[in-house]
Order: sequence, then C-alpha cells, then structure tokens
Amino acid sequence: MSLPLNALRAFEASARHLSFTRAGLELSVTQAAVSAQVRNLEARLGVPLFRRLPRGLVLTDEGQALLPVLSESFGRLGTMLDQFGSGNYREPLTIGVVATFAIGWLVRRLEAFQREHPFVDLKLMTHNNKVDLAGEGLDFAIRFGDGSWHGTHAEPLLATPLTPMCTPAIAARLTAPVDLASEVLLRSYRNDEWRSWFAAAGVDDWPGPLRGPVFDSSLALAAAAAQGIGIALLPACLFQHEVDAGRLVRPFAFEAHTGRYWLTRLHSRLPSRAMLQFQQWLQRELGPAPAAAPPPNR
Repeated sequence: MSLPLNALRAFEASARHLSFTRAGLELSVTQAAVSAQVRNLEARLGVPLFRRLPRGLVLTDEGQALLPVLSESFGRLGTMLDQFGSGNYREPLTIGVVATFAIGWLVRRLEAFQREHPFVDLKLMTHNNKVDLAGEGLDFAIRFGDGSWHGTHAEPLLATPLTPMCTPAIAARLTAPVDLASEVLLRSYRNDEWRSWFAAAGVDDWPGPLRGPVFDSSLALAAAAAQGIGIALLPACLFQHEVDAGRLVRPFAFEAHTGRYWLTRLHSRLPSRAMLQFQQWLQRELGPAPAAAPPPNR
C-alpha cells in the first residue's frame, strides 16, 4: 500500500500531542491542513485513527497500533539524516573497552584511526571487564579473558602475559623469585594470578597465604606499584610508558599467561561499515592474531 508521507507525519505528530493544533505548530502548517491530512490517511486505510471528542483527540485501537511503528521509523530516519548534518556522512561506532587496554594501547592510536576514517563518529566507554553489549548499546567490546562469552563472537587481539613490576628501589633488593616472600604483593580480584606466576617461575611451594591490598583494575595496581606500595603483576606491554619514564621496572623475565584481549560483538549484530573498518584497523595495528599461550615454565 502506498501512503503519502505528509499524511503519516501529520498523524504521528497529532497522535503524540493528541491535538491537531499543536501538531500544526510543530509541522509549520495550519490545524486544518493537519486534520485534512489525517482524514486522507484514514480514508486510504479504511479505519478511523482518532475519536474526535469536544475536548480533544483519543487514539482508536488502530491508531495506538500504528503510532509506535511510525515513531520508531521517523526516529531512525531522523538519526540517519543527522549523520549528514555537516555535509559529510558520519556513522556512529560505540565501543566498550577495558580501561587498561584503552589507556595502555588504544587511546594513543585513536588520532591515527580518526585521520584514516573521518566518517566514523566514535564513542569510547571504559569498563572493568564487566559489560553488557546489548544493554549498553555497544557495537564492540574489548575485554580480557578466554574468549568464551555466550552469544558472542570473539576475535583474539593481544596476548598480555603478566610479570612482576615495581619501582627500581624495590627491584634492587630482588635477586630471585623467592625474595618476593619478604615483599608486599599487590593483588587483583583474580585470585590465582600470583600462584600462576610462581608456577611459571618454578616456585612450586610458596610459603604461606598471599597478603597485600586488592585492586579492581591493572591501572590502580600500576599506580600503587609506581608509588612503592608493593609489587604488582601487570601486562608489561601495556605499561611501557611507565617503564620508559623509569617509574616501573621488571625484576624478572618470567611471565604467566592467564588470558588475552578480545574484540567481541553479539552474534546477532551484523557488522556495519564503521565496525568493519575498526576491526580491520585493529588487525593491521596489532599484527597477526596471537598464538596459543605456551605452557608455564618449570
């Protein structure tokens, strides 16, 4: 069925306001013109869309069914047309990123991405690895783990093995992994990370329970370590800036492989042009997908 756009617009505005007069003000036409457009639409559909009462309008069942469909359609059309507002097409891209990856790798490269892809209207949201792709309206989420998230497509991005990092002053008194027994070991909310590192370093019988403050992000761990509060297990590749500045050093070469970063999206989310461009850019910047983690050194 072919229906006039002006009539559909007149109905949608009248239904929102429940007034032909206010709809006319919104659409910059007279009340009579709006009323005529709606009557024309009703005639074409063969059903009444309003009950006209002395004190206003009331939607019929048919009008109530039609309104949300039109509102959504006009809203989507308006959003799309807004992307041409500056004379150049802009496509939104919303990404949720673990804060450590965002600050340690992504943010410093975003200017280059935007130069190469000026049509992408990027929105970046950080999180601590807890994310709801659908609920937060995300196109992508970059997160840390094993790649197993229900209903999600996951592409490996970056392997980030953990290694102890601390101030040069603390490192000067460390000669072997067992020396850590006398130091404050800063911990993350993942309880097994230090034990995984000790296993990789060949320390199978750690003396006693682990003690030390617990942090909910690697950024907080790194900040505490740089203040000399203790020794943190960190992905060294994401804290190279602190190493270059002399705030943190690696006292040992041993690394623990506990997971990696992944680019994830819902299986039901068909990639847009902006999503594909961002994915390809990441692949180029990071190089080939990382191989499987090696077994712990023993």
